[in-house]
Order: sequence, then C-alpha cells, then structure tokens
Amino acid sequence: MADLSQEEWTSQLENDDNAFILDVRTEDEVEEGYIPNATNIDIYKGQGFIDELEKLDKTKNYYVYCRSGNRSGQACAIMNSLGFKNAYNLEGGFMNWEGEVAE
Repeated sequence: MADLSQEEWTSQLENDDNAFILDVRTEDEVEEGYIPNATNIDIYKGQGFIDELEKLDKTKNYYVYCRSGNRSGQACAIMNSLGFKNAYNLEGGFMNWEGEVAE
C-alpha cells in the first residue's frame, strides 16, 4: 500500500489507464459529494465490504479514499491481504480534496 499526497494521487490517476477509484465512506458522506467516477463500497459494512471487494478485478490499480484518509488506509491494508497488488491511499482524504467534485 502507498500513501499518496493529493498531488501524487491526482497525477498518477490521470496517467493510469487501469485505474479504479474506490470511495469507502458511508452513503451519507457520499451524498455530500464525491470524486467523479468513484465507486462507493462502505468499509463499515464489515464482511459485506470484503464480499464486495472480492468481486473486483485484482489486476486494476485502486485509488482509495475516505473522509480523512484513515478508513481508506485500513481499506488498502485489507485489499493487500486479499491479493490486490496496487492500492493507493489518498492522504488527507476527501476533506482536503481540491479536485473536481460530483454530487
């Protein structure tokens, strides 16, 4: 797992043809806005979260974020343990996001 600054995360994502943006926040948080093209899987769903991860393509590069960067760090660790090779945590999370926001 790699913790990437906002700048690193954004520039790497823009140049990645195999990218998948994963939002691990709650539905209420997502309603306040999200990074465009993100897929939401709430980490608080416990086993349900792991079940959803297992359906994803492990060959993709995952750009993971939450509100502050804490849950997404945990999500990256879980993903690594499940065999995902590339999971990148957005340091500072959505709170510090300066890019485009969808609603």
